[in-house]
Amino acid sequence: MYKLIKKQGNARRGEFTTVHGTVQTPAFQNVATCGAIKGGLSAYDLKDINCQVQLCNTYHLHVRPGDQLIKDLGGLHKFTGWDGPILTDSGGFQVFSLAKLRKIREEGVDFNCHIDGHHIFMGPEESMRIQSNLGSTIAMAFDECVENPAPYEYAKQSCERTTRWLIRCKEEMNRLNSLPDTINKNQLLFGINQGCTYDDLRMKHMEEIAKLDLDGYAIGGLAVGEPKEDMYRIISAVDPIAPADKIRYLMGVGTPGNIIEGVYRGVDLFDCVMPSRNARHGHLNTWNGIININNAKYERDERPIEEGCNCPTCQKHSRAYVRHLLKAKEVLGLRLCVTHNLYFYNNLMQEIRNALDNDTFDEFHDKYVDILDTRI
Repeated sequence: MYKLIKKQGNARRGEFTTVHGTVQTPAFQNVATCGAIKGGLSAYDLKDINCQVQLCNTYHLHVRPGDQLIKDLGGLHKFTGWDGPILTDSGGFQVFSLAKLRKIREEGVDFNCHIDGHHIFMGPEESMRIQSNLGSTIAMAFDECVENPAPYEYAKQSCERTTRWLIRCKEEMNRLNSLPDTINKNQLLFGINQGCTYDDLRMKHMEEIAKLDLDGYAIGGLAVGEPKEDMYRIISAVDPIAPADKIRYLMGVGTPGNIIEGVYRGVDLFDCVMPSRNARHGHLNTWNGIININNAKYERDERPIEEGCNCPTCQKHSRAYVRHLLKAKEVLGLRLCVTHNLYFYNNLMQEIRNALDNDTFDEFHDKYVDILDTRI
């Protein structure tokens, strides 16, 4: 259940209560695709960097180790050791981004596994069953992810198909949640808004799926290469139509600046692989912008990545040491960098919440929206 505490302009400060705990929003979901953060962080490490929600991937866990195995072992919470909320995405994006050969039909999608090529069929019911086996807190509806740009007529047909699939997802989840052996009988369902960068399709699709009274609403299919101005325009068009009493989630976004702009337009939840991916290449977030720790100027730098940062890396290690580890291709270097960036993102969300609590978010937005995405 989502509770709106206060607003500043369109920006929302709220709480989202689930069977696995309450999330203070706006919030960033830390991406643990296969049940772990890439870069050597465990569920227990996430507690040290103030993570609230872990995001896992339906498709990848279905392929390996298998969702039935995870169910047999007690579900994702027991399997990974994370006791807070877990969101599982539906697998739709991976079907459309990883599968070289795929065939879309009304029932669902036929495609070949990206690991060994074996045939997989996934539709709304299959996605819901996999996510039920995983026992996540929040299941995402199975949708069609259309490339940007796409022809208007195809995007329109895709939206209509996604709505029909969403109705099937809701019916199947209701059935699964009523079964005696279901791990999480309180699993929540979020619908996904699609429509490429066509304002009218986006708005009409949000109107349609809002009628289904879901637990939350996501904006999908953005941050896939379109100019950020298009993304911001779509968010601004869609957010007023999304139910005000339900949580709003912008999928796959993004940079600190993107997040600040998303909050400014009314978004509550975010996720992105960017902080951990960038960290593994030595690109580290600070409140003054992004530094590349691989640069020679840090070779003898005894300061932490960011002075005043309370993350475990900055509390114990120097820039010189972290740079050395990356250059030496030591796994510890990846772990220290990912720890810092994810701490930065979670701390960013805390500072955004503080600014909303104190009615100073407009000033926060103007001060940080550009500088945080700037490379030093």
